[in-house]
Amino acid sequence: MSLTPDDVSRIANLARLELKPAESDALRQQLNGFFKIVDQMSAVDTAGVEPLYTPLSAIQQVQLRLRDDVVTESNQRELNQRSAPAVEDGLFLVPKVIE
Repeated sequence: MSLTPDDVSRIANLARLELKPAESDALRQQLNGFFKIVDQMSAVDTAGVEPLYTPLSAIQQVQLRLRDDVVTESNQRELNQRSAPAVEDGLFLVPKVIE
């Protein structure tokens, strides 16, 4: 995939960028270089390759640091609802907006 100067102008317009012709050309070369790298990476056969959790997984065994799924805070519903103008059965009451 190779971008044209018109493509770069459209992208700059969408991003609300005002580019001088030299900046537009430099940006086009940078973007085309990026897309060239993406094309090279897409050409690599990755079938059967396990995804890495972290780049360190490629060189050493990594143990994921997962915490237990337990409640760590007490229920503060009443405290949080104290400043609400209207509460019923533990729920905030709000004005009806849609008929």
